[in-house]
Amino acid sequence: MSALSAWFWNERFWLPHNVTWADLADPAPGVEYPKAGHLFIALPLALVIFAVRIVYERFIASTCAQSLHIQTGVGRRAQPNAVLEKVFTSITKNPDSRHLDGLSKQLDWEVRKVQRWFRHRRNQDKPSTHTKFCESMWRFTFYLCIFIYGFQFLWQTPWMWDTRHCWYGYPYQVMTPGLYCYYVTELAFYWSLMFSQFTDIKRKDFLIMFIHHLATVSLISFSYVNNMARVGSLVMCVHDTSDFLLEAAKLANYAKYQRLCDFLFIVFGVVFFITRLVIYPVWVLNSSMFESWAIVGPFPSWWLFNILLLVLQVLHIIWSYLIARIAVKAMLRGKVPAFFYVASFRPYMGTYRLLYATRRFAASWTFKNSVGKSRIPSSSYVELFVHNRY
Repeated sequence: MSALSAWFWNERFWLPHNVTWADLADPAPGVEYPKAGHLFIALPLALVIFAVRIVYERFIASTCAQSLHIQTGVGRRAQPNAVLEKVFTSITKNPDSRHLDGLSKQLDWEVRKVQRWFRHRRNQDKPSTHTKFCESMWRFTFYLCIFIYGFQFLWQTPWMWDTRHCWYGYPYQVMTPGLYCYYVTELAFYWSLMFSQFTDIKRKDFLIMFIHHLATVSLISFSYVNNMARVGSLVMCVHDTSDFLLEAAKLANYAKYQRLCDFLFIVFGVVFFITRLVIYPVWVLNSSMFESWAIVGPFPSWWLFNILLLVLQVLHIIWSYLIARIAVKAMLRGKVPAFFYVASFRPYMGTYRLLYATRRFAASWTFKNSVGKSRIPSSSYVELFVHNRY
């Protein structure tokens, strides 16, 4: 075990040349450098955040949903049927024509009645609008609070105004209480999202979201351990900027305030493009790749960190292109921003769901063009794509 630990914490990977772990082990009185052990507090804090979420959704968000007359049910429920229930739970939730014909004969039902039963049964497993409203309200509250805290904290730091301060004196940079609180809170929140996946209603994107949360936890932890927390705080702030706007737009959508939803989503889209395609590469990547090269110089963990940031930028470009493409198509047809669902994915690991949503969007327009006129009202396109996630 000691050999494995020594290999994992190899100084030549984690630290610049001529720097050892011993150099960081005994700082001056009142000075604290980042250590991996500091992050363990995030696990019990994640449980606290998870408990706060339960209380918040039950007593605050639920009350707000009721005041807005948001339904708590999931619509019509499938009538009890042991045969179909066994097929649904053990074989398939979307039976093909062969299964439908067999079940139709076995139950002496029309095929359409069997199809209707499976549709109603699938809808039972979907979270209600009330549930989704409460979840979005919790996320909106957290994202807004963490953004305000992070922005207020960074406003007082020298590296927000001159990113070269992210690297001056590296790796002998003091971990301040404010920066530590920012990092640990973000880390604990994503740990809590991982926990909540096992208690929430199971969704079809369970695995992808789990990978996303795991990747986020890994990136935050990695940047903390090798003391790149200053530039890491800039990355977190850039991504937090648009998250609460998206959740606000979703809240307006669930509450049926369509114009407010459209306005908020337009604001979200503008902020998303500016922060991910302008501020992130010009402000963060420039500092992480070029300023750090001139001040500190490259070393193995530096290469890995910057590769991950570049991959993130590539994903930003892909998401922005797809969102813009779908937005243009929606506006040319006089519809509301149907790309609402597409952009609702957290950054980092949403590529597969984004491509899936794009395919669904294209399929919906193919259907419309084939029959001549869509049966879906224009005011329902946002709602359609929001609900498709589930």
